[in-house]
Amino acid sequence: MSSYDPTALECLAAIVEEGGFERAAQRLNVTQSAVSQRLRALETQVGSVLIVRSRPLKPTSAGQLLLKHTKQLRLLRADLERDLQDLAPSAPGGGREDERIAIAINADSIATWALDALQALVHQRLPLEIVADDQDFTQEWLRSGQVLGCVTTLGQALRGCKVVPLGAMRYVAVASRDFAQQHLPDGLNAHNFRKVSFLSFNRKDDMQAEFVARAFGLKRVALSHLFVPSSEGQVRAVAAGWGAGVVPELLVRQRLASGEFVDLAPGHALPIALYWHCWNLESQVLDALTQALRAGAGRALA
Repeated sequence: MSSYDPTALECLAAIVEEGGFERAAQRLNVTQSAVSQRLRALETQVGSVLIVRSRPLKPTSAGQLLLKHTKQLRLLRADLERDLQDLAPSAPGGGREDERIAIAINADSIATWALDALQALVHQRLPLEIVADDQDFTQEWLRSGQVLGCVTTLGQALRGCKVVPLGAMRYVAVASRDFAQQHLPDGLNAHNFRKVSFLSFNRKDDMQAEFVARAFGLKRVALSHLFVPSSEGQVRAVAAGWGAGVVPELLVRQRLASGEFVDLAPGHALPIALYWHCWNLESQVLDALTQALRAGAGRALA
């Protein structure tokens, strides 16, 4: 098997992660011409095109395999860094800026429990990069090799990966007190949910329809949506009276207790089970991430 130049592999990763040759050159502190030359040399060695020159740039199937290999090399170097820190605690820690340990976490977990769970690892200078997406789609980042682990709703382990149950996040339907009094004085029910707009993360987000369908025993639900791609942003939009939101109970617990927000469907909550998937490799870094996320989720989730 051919041995691939780590410099060329990191060049490929930089092109994909930065979304272009110019920004990759800036990150690697080389010329754009040098980036192109390294990529061409790697493509010649592999015997295949590695990047689709589209907008945005995308790795080919061969490119995805090499990208995954590059991230595995980063993981090995991060493990070595931790071992060296144990042997020489006074030595400077932290990985290189261009060798991030990337994981994908759903936005609601980022907004509630996940950052607290990862805080100790960050203080240990783990070079962490968090990619945010909807919880039903974070596994695609892992499947394509762009991250080494993800928090997702998928319960079945992906090929070459292991899975750990984290618990369930409870979602509730809320609105500001003034909005509820004006538009839903009797709360949300099977007959009036079409009267209001619901805050959604993006067009992939079907949380609101699933909540309404389960709460009222409906098969098909069509809602009016306002799209705000941020968990905290949705809460701010609800507070401003934009519409109703189906949001993590963890995120609005204090606002509900103070009366600022109203629970539109008391007694109804949507539990969403979350799982941590990561590559099935022997790695201190992966073990530390798994333990941290499991412990953090255990403190926060049902």
